[in-house]
Amino acid sequence: MKKIFIKTFGCQMNEYDSNRIFDTVKKIGFEKTDVLEETDCYLLNTCHIRDKAKEKVYHDIGRIKKSFRSKKKPFVIIAGCVAQAENEEMLKREPYIDLVIGPQAYHKINSRIEEYFEKQKKLEETDFDAEAKFNYLNQIKNSSSKVSSFLTIQEGCDKFCHFCVVPYTRGPEYSRSYNEIIAEAKNLSFNGVKEITLLGQNVNAYNNDNYRLSDLILEIEKIPEIKRIRYTTSHPRDMTDDLIEVYGISKKLMPLVHLPVQSGSDKVLKLMNRKHSISDYIKTYERLKKLNSKIEFSSDFIIAYPGEEEKDFNETFELIKNIKFINSFSFIFSPRPGTAASNLKLIDKGISKERLEKVQKQLFEHQILMNKSLENQEIDVLVENKTEENNKFFGRSEYMTSVIFDGNDEDVGKVIKVKINNSNQNTLFGEKVRKSEQKVA
Repeated sequence: MKKIFIKTFGCQMNEYDSNRIFDTVKKIGFEKTDVLEETDCYLLNTCHIRDKAKEKVYHDIGRIKKSFRSKKKPFVIIAGCVAQAENEEMLKREPYIDLVIGPQAYHKINSRIEEYFEKQKKLEETDFDAEAKFNYLNQIKNSSSKVSSFLTIQEGCDKFCHFCVVPYTRGPEYSRSYNEIIAEAKNLSFNGVKEITLLGQNVNAYNNDNYRLSDLILEIEKIPEIKRIRYTTSHPRDMTDDLIEVYGISKKLMPLVHLPVQSGSDKVLKLMNRKHSISDYIKTYERLKKLNSKIEFSSDFIIAYPGEEEKDFNETFELIKNIKFINSFSFIFSPRPGTAASNLKLIDKGISKERLEKVQKQLFEHQILMNKSLENQEIDVLVENKTEENNKFFGRSEYMTSVIFDGNDEDVGKVIKVKINNSNQNTLFGEKVRKSEQKVA
């Protein structure tokens, strides 16, 4: 058996892709290793969403070259969105790379690896063919057996937000077959998976043969072994009536809605080409809260987007204060090559940093207050694993918050009651509630 070391940068979809790549290369005799020095093949699955992503790849390759200076060179594969964006340029710039393969060509990875070893010729494969990829991967069972696993249902984007590279690295929107997704969900449950997170660049744009995301949620909910369902990342424009209504019906869809707004200013949203307004966003928020008062929101924010004035920033800050997002990501705008915003005039670094710090302080305050409100409460926790330190156990709340607690080995894979004793910004700490201690309903 040849050994492959897979390193993954970026989003949950890259994690899913890395798992499926391994399911694929197993067919040609690879086994996974976590020991870099013993690998025959090094695969780096890359992300292009943040600044300097390309340079991170070359730095990583530099470290590999040092590690193998006195050993036989491993076969080096660069996969993912940087591979798609840079393609042949990577082979020219770094001779240590042997194969560059984009996200929509993973169904060809085995044939390209075999071709390389047969011809000893460096290769680049970055065609867009999502349908062929998923048709191929559907024939290979997803071997993920983690308590919580990802399942890609949709790829690509047709929105063309001016700051975003996804349409260029993942291609147009493509929704997988409804039946194939349900079959994969059932297979994951057979493997022992208890929570499924449905993935897509615009996951709530899913539409295949008139099946929508809401249909998938309600069908997966029927699988007895699946205890929790989540989805990410969604777009405000695609929060359709049927999806909103599912929050009033579903017993397994978690009450955390991750809905990236990016800015609280309609002017900036227009500059970004987001195709939604703040009033649209607030209406969605209010409808969901009315359906289910337990629902909380998280979001993404791009701070100091070109053209953002003080008034626009203040509108973003007010939105954050009003909605009280409990867990969000915020970044200063960084231009991505090839996008419409790539050459726009940047806002002064000092002003940008000051705005980001103000936003993050407010976001973190909401996060801390939310966690504090759960102290001395009993909450449902899906137990994922035992930690290496102090024989504690790790799980997540309904709101995706990490929970560290005293428990038992038999709790792994179960939803149990945990009493929260204390908390910090990111984590809840507690102890399992024994049956004799649980409150009578």
